[in-house]
Amino acid sequence: MSATLREVAERAGVSVRTVSNVVSGFALVAPETRARVQLALEELRYRPNAAARHLRGGRSGLVALVVPELSTPYFGELAGHFADEADARALMLLVQQTGGDPARERELLDGVRGQVVDGLIMSPWGLSPAELRRDPGAAPLVLLGEQDADGRLDHVVAGNVAAAREMTRHLLGLGRTRIAAIGPQPHLHNATAARRIEGYRQALAEAGLTPGPELEIPVDRLHRADGAVAMRHLLDSGTRCDAVFCFSDQLALGAMHAAVERGLRVPADLAVAGFDDIEDGRYANPPLTTISPDKAAIARAALDCLTTRLDRGAQESAPRTIVVRHRLEIRASTDAAAR
Repeated sequence: MSATLREVAERAGVSVRTVSNVVSGFALVAPETRARVQLALEELRYRPNAAARHLRGGRSGLVALVVPELSTPYFGELAGHFADEADARALMLLVQQTGGDPARERELLDGVRGQVVDGLIMSPWGLSPAELRRDPGAAPLVLLGEQDADGRLDHVVAGNVAAAREMTRHLLGLGRTRIAAIGPQPHLHNATAARRIEGYRQALAEAGLTPGPELEIPVDRLHRADGAVAMRHLLDSGTRCDAVFCFSDQLALGAMHAAVERGLRVPADLAVAGFDDIEDGRYANPPLTTISPDKAAIARAALDCLTTRLDRGAQESAPRTIVVRHRLEIRASTDAAAR
């Protein structure tokens, strides 16, 4: 059982109020007193009662993360980062998935059944910007991905245009000039794929190349099977290409499997690149070149936005858009020298 504030106070030789001030982060505590209390907290392994603290503040201490798919490695890894960040803030994280279904997203937007959540963080695929708008009295909502509710909500996003442009420039720099793009999803409200195709086209235009529609292969989902089907379609069509930029690592792994199945050598005959930097890609044969968004930074920024809204009031300040950093990870699937 965790020590009580009184036990810590007796160990440190101070009042219970002083211990409470240290635990709460109250600034006006003498440095030597703070150090003595902190030592006692550590020696007695004191853990604050988060539930009681939240209830005193009129909160449940529960926040919801709503994502399209937990079976997808990217969202699974992202949820892990959110769990770590929530724990660091003494919050409980409730994770829900929607499958990108608009009705399910709408249901969760109105509240998680049977739970009183202080706020939501959502990556919507099916709802339009108008449907994401909130009533003034609703729990705070932070959006992930490109769907930004017309700038009315806090929004955390990777720089998809810049990242896709950087990846395409990398492939062009290797002397590849017939670069296919696997991953457009015109059927979704989520504009992530649209931003990536925009960056891809920008890089080609900078190089004086005109992207042909035959090189842009749409998909229903971002899974391995969809990448394999798209790659086979590309090869069966007779369209010449020497590189493929896939809009997720899962698509890239499926595309690479289909290419090797047809006797192509990666990267000698066909360079293959992805997006997301999931663990599977690092252990593929050959390892997958990819865009690595900072997933930990996404979780940290989204929870910072949410807790700020909770502390200051949902309507206290203008909505923020936070673009997290990314890096290009060059591996052997595009550049044999990277091996």
